[in-house]
Amino acid sequence: MSSRAPGDGLGPSRRAVLLGAAALLGIGLLGAKPVPTSPPTIVAATIRTTLVLGPRAGAGFRRHETAPGEPWMVRTDLAPARERRETDRRPLAAFVQFTDMHVQDTQPPARFEFLDDASLFRSGVGFAASYRPQEMLSAQVVDATVRAVTALRSGPATGAAFQFAVTTGDATDNCQFNELRWAIDLLDGGQVSSNSGAPDLFEGVADSDVQSYDPFYWHPEPPAGVPVDVFRHDHGFPEVPGLLAAAMRPFDAVGLAMPWFAVHGNHDGLYGGIFPATEAARALAVGDRKPVGIPRGARGEDIVARLIAGDPDVLAELPTRTVTADPDRRLVTRAEVVDEHFRTVGAPLGHGFTAENRDAGTAYYVHDQPALPGGGAALRMIVLDTVDELGGATGSLDDTQARWLAATLAARPELLTIVVSHHTSRSMTNELAAPGEAPRMLGPQLVGLLLRHPQVVLWVNGHTHRNSVTAHAAPDGGGFWEITTASHIDWPQQVRSLEIADNRDGTISVFGTMIDSAAPAVWDGRLDDTLALASLSRELAANDPQVDAGDHRGSASDRNVELLLPLPAGLIL
Repeated sequence: MSSRAPGDGLGPSRRAVLLGAAALLGIGLLGAKPVPTSPPTIVAATIRTTLVLGPRAGAGFRRHETAPGEPWMVRTDLAPARERRETDRRPLAAFVQFTDMHVQDTQPPARFEFLDDASLFRSGVGFAASYRPQEMLSAQVVDATVRAVTALRSGPATGAAFQFAVTTGDATDNCQFNELRWAIDLLDGGQVSSNSGAPDLFEGVADSDVQSYDPFYWHPEPPAGVPVDVFRHDHGFPEVPGLLAAAMRPFDAVGLAMPWFAVHGNHDGLYGGIFPATEAARALAVGDRKPVGIPRGARGEDIVARLIAGDPDVLAELPTRTVTADPDRRLVTRAEVVDEHFRTVGAPLGHGFTAENRDAGTAYYVHDQPALPGGGAALRMIVLDTVDELGGATGSLDDTQARWLAATLAARPELLTIVVSHHTSRSMTNELAAPGEAPRMLGPQLVGLLLRHPQVVLWVNGHTHRNSVTAHAAPDGGGFWEITTASHIDWPQQVRSLEIADNRDGTISVFGTMIDSAAPAVWDGRLDDTLALASLSRELAANDPQVDAGDHRGSASDRNVELLLPLPAGLIL
């Protein structure tokens, strides 16, 4: 394993880097304008510069600093890196992965922030994803990452123009209709207002209402005469007057200037990402009573177990506060998620979901991407739905989908193939099946199936909110790479570009490159545009006391990487 920067003889050629810069600047390589020493194309892509956390200040609140970029780490787990492979390299595919955007309504009744309580963690049943101090700015973060990708336009490793983007699940946080609509509009482009309930009053756990004030949560605009909340007292979080109004303010999302494809995640199909949507839960979601805690004298683990089991009576036992009801908070089914992607101004219609998906209520499909201009291979993208509707945060495949996948892989062994899903191989552990159903396919079985099909070179996923790259070796040589990318909602709030290239020496390179959002490195106190708000969100996320930010970022070998593997026999390139 080694690392190298562009142009050092081991990485992409100087011409590839210049092509990327020229694409961004709108000039040809023979144009009159000189190519800058540090082209914007690779600044956003963390090769020349990136953002890191600075030292702690005061009570521990950390700001960001600009640091030297990270070169691509060459990983030879599956194939050797031959010299001069860049000389005749040609790009085969270039696309961008968004994942775990968690576009979030932070004011609804059917969100249980109280499950983040430390006492529940001591019982082993707490959920760290139930509450985040930066959660009211999720829409602005997505817009900031879209802006970075839109400016980038091409892959930093090969210079090939991006063909498409794919968002690998958990586009929404709580499987609500309004969250789904916001997520689609953020990627399509158009006006977005991530507000619900009362039009001019924030009624989430971060609000300024003295009657509902809870010091467990961060309050950017605390009411007078209340105890200092834990985030400000223990962790140095600031007061930010005007933030709640700014978070609710409508803004114009720029939208992706490329086709984008959708993947179903557990937060898109289960409320809280865990709980099955019972009739009682559906009524709660659109009502005016918001649960705020565990009943006095009850055991937290018992309440959580009943929620996961879909107990119809447990919701009525939870203490509540009053909020403004909103019918757009309704919980959506898998079929409704698919159908809503056909109400779009972006491309393609349905964003990968097909008429067959609409008819059958399924969310897995195959998309064949034409070759890049100038020749090369077509790319087959197989999109899986790993959500178990019976509940649970982990994933698996039902027997019907597993059989479809096996047939789809067998049908076109000559096509360069990637598999895309929400869950990772290690998080596909959900065995919940309805009575009479066949056992579900878990991660090890799926890895085994993919290894039997040499045309599969890459499995792209999310879910863990952590950058990770795993080699899966076939017994007789070769194999595929599994790339897991961290989330938009948690630090470091990046996306990843992915490029596949034929080295014309019997190997393929897969480049993964992290892309920082377009938000300023350090929040300057402004609340007047989405980039300023996204900058604040990134700082809040970096200082979330329940999150090990470094763990989410992963190691150097999980971020900017060049992944080698043998050229599969029989591929049509």
